[in-house]
Amino acid sequence: MSDDRGLRAARKLAAHVRDRIDAHFSLRLWDGSLEPLGVNPKPGLALKIGSPGVIASLLRRPSLDRLIRHYAKGRIDIEGGSIIDLAEPIAHDKDYRRKFKKLGKGKLALGLAPFLFVKADHPDSTRDFGTDAEGEGRGEGDNKRFIQFHYDVGNDFYQLFLDPEMQYSCAHFPEWEATLEQAQVNKLDLICRKLRLKPGETLLDIGCGWGGLLCHAVQNYGVIGHGVTLSEEQLAFAQAKIERLGIADKVTLHLKDYREMSDRFDKISSVGMYEHIGIANIPEYFRTVKGLLNDGGLFMNHAISRGAKRQKQKFSSRPEQRALQKYIFPGGELDDIGNTISEMEIAGFEVQDVEALRQHYQKTTRIWCQRLYERRAEAEALVGAETYRIWAAYLGGCSFAFQRGSARIYQTLASKSPKGFTAVPATRHDIYGS
Repeated sequence: MSDDRGLRAARKLAAHVRDRIDAHFSLRLWDGSLEPLGVNPKPGLALKIGSPGVIASLLRRPSLDRLIRHYAKGRIDIEGGSIIDLAEPIAHDKDYRRKFKKLGKGKLALGLAPFLFVKADHPDSTRDFGTDAEGEGRGEGDNKRFIQFHYDVGNDFYQLFLDPEMQYSCAHFPEWEATLEQAQVNKLDLICRKLRLKPGETLLDIGCGWGGLLCHAVQNYGVIGHGVTLSEEQLAFAQAKIERLGIADKVTLHLKDYREMSDRFDKISSVGMYEHIGIANIPEYFRTVKGLLNDGGLFMNHAISRGAKRQKQKFSSRPEQRALQKYIFPGGELDDIGNTISEMEIAGFEVQDVEALRQHYQKTTRIWCQRLYERRAEAEALVGAETYRIWAAYLGGCSFAFQRGSARIYQTLASKSPKGFTAVPATRHDIYGS
């Protein structure tokens, strides 16, 4: 098929979409021309198609993995906005979904048919973890490899979109209008209040990241902090931070697996680490945490969750979940909150409190995505265009997942309680007020 014929076919398809959907963006074709997909699209916002071979590739073997690879290589791109700008109106507008049904499968198939005679662009490989990304039969050293793949992309990269405390977990917005910086400090304080931290107590933070929670707890609650991480980049950042703050005598950091810890602690937190351990390892995780906790101690588990299913199925059974493991979180799996609570109780914990934060994480990830887009040039200079695109798509996809409710997040507070009263007060007034 000649290039002119491909352009004519693409423009005809664009006109068909424009007449029936009236989309808010345009289509940038491989010759540089712009085809509006709506009567009055947002100026500058366009979905860019790099060649007719991209369409041919996706037609012959339609898959999310192939789409991601073409996007990572820049053969598909978004101009004049982020993935949030492109997809949010579609995700939130019921009229869009109704209009899509009017496109007509027959008309679309006829319009796309010419691209079956085009040489398909090969979806070149890009940064991914490989075939063992699901973490099947993980060995002793796998957890470190999984964590380093994600977090050791570089501290400078994460600083482009995170807050100054480098919190890479759900913020807690006191009001929806609050800044991300305010919301992240509020999250740190919320965790400390739920754990009822007191001066002189020992706090272990499992998966301590860049040290934000430990530094906050030491400076504001007077605890003795201990942190474990498997990321060398995070460890270096956190160590420099505690030195800079003058609290090195109050915080000890370890580059090791939490299962290698042998001391006992008054309080334990785990924020955004539970998702990395794998479903099969949950019983061992809770048994280990319980063994590290002093009698009467409190444990806070802050984790992304998925909805419960009538029939248990592997987390990686859906294409988007397999893609998440391959390109972003190798070895990661999401539990449902019911199973989390059940496994906590089986391990001997008494669950004291469960709080849902789904809408808070929707807003958090949306802000992250927008911030990363706004600093795109810097991100590409640091990690390359491919890694930037994958992370931008990942953050945008997370925001939509939390918006739809296909992803949830909970803070679960549990105690290692002797018989009788626990260390938890009679009411939550100390956390939220009356």
